[in-house]
Amino acid sequence: MTAIAIIGAMDEEIAHIAAALDGVTVTEEAGVKVTRGTIETNRGASIGVVATVGGMGTVNIAATTQHLIDTDRPGAVIFSGIAGNLNTNLHVNDVVLGGTLRYLDTDMRLVGQFKPGTADHPVEEYHSDDRLIGLADQTLDDMGIHHIVGIIATGNYFVDDPKKVEQVIRETGADAVEMEGAAVAHVAARNDIPALVIRALSDNADTDYEDFKEFDISEYADTAAKLTVDIVKRM
Repeated sequence: MTAIAIIGAMDEEIAHIAAALDGVTVTEEAGVKVTRGTIETNRGASIGVVATVGGMGTVNIAATTQHLIDTDRPGAVIFSGIAGNLNTNLHVNDVVLGGTLRYLDTDMRLVGQFKPGTADHPVEEYHSDDRLIGLADQTLDDMGIHHIVGIIATGNYFVDDPKKVEQVIRETGADAVEMEGAAVAHVAARNDIPALVIRALSDNADTDYEDFKEFDISEYADTAAKLTVDIVKRM
């Protein structure tokens, strides 16, 4: 199998992933620090891993995703990070796997005309790969982490008040809201590469950004890194 690209939301997460790799090298490329190495799967095979922190927002993450695809031609792209919870049946520390990913602030009648859509049949949303969803679902079960396969909404603004929450739910039906997932799945789809978006819920989309910056989110980084490494080992 070719390399697996892992894009994280936090430096701590990528540091945890790097610690699980052999033969690690780190380079500066396209404005990001890229870590490469190998990991042994549960079947005894060796898989190459290329990992980086992608940057916040759809443009930053799209640029990073395309760069890794161009340089390493990975067999899959895995993105993991944190998100605001919109589902009253979920709680902080639960996980949403992005079965469906929808943009918040994008007119898909226009953007969706391009691959994997067409001018006659524009796409309205993007999806994580079914096989990768299955691996993640089993891994989370084994880790004892409550999770769902749900809808993730992506937009270029921080959702932090009830009016915005109501708007996001009304427009997308999302279980979680963040700023990158749909763009990762979008770029992967354009390149015919399977993708998986994983989001750990860090708050209930009710925290002002200036306050949120003070949160200690290291435990989410640790959980996300362990989950991602375990998924790769099952490939």
